[in-house]
Amino acid sequence: MPPARLDFDGINRAALAALPALLARWLPDGKRVGHEFVARNPRRADHRPGSFSINLTNGRWGDFATGDAGGDVVSLAAYLAGISQADAARNLADMLGMK
Repeated sequence: MPPARLDFDGINRAALAALPALLARWLPDGKRVGHEFVARNPRRADHRPGSFSINLTNGRWGDFATGDAGGDVVSLAAYLAGISQADAARNLADMLGMK
């Protein structure tokens, strides 16, 4: 039997609704600045917040020092964990209690 198809849109919507809590967990030294969440990028030797930010309204994120960027919460979760977007979507769905 083939694996169940992932509802990326649904997972992203649910993750976006929980984004402040997710970011507090993933990036505990970050802070809200207007409609952005700014933190040090844990994927590199980032000494202070500023270039790595996540838009709290739409989930788009980017590290302007490296050019790494993504358009949603699933891609952010994948980037931070160093895993595929499919694995990140599954992890988020589990974390958010989606079955």
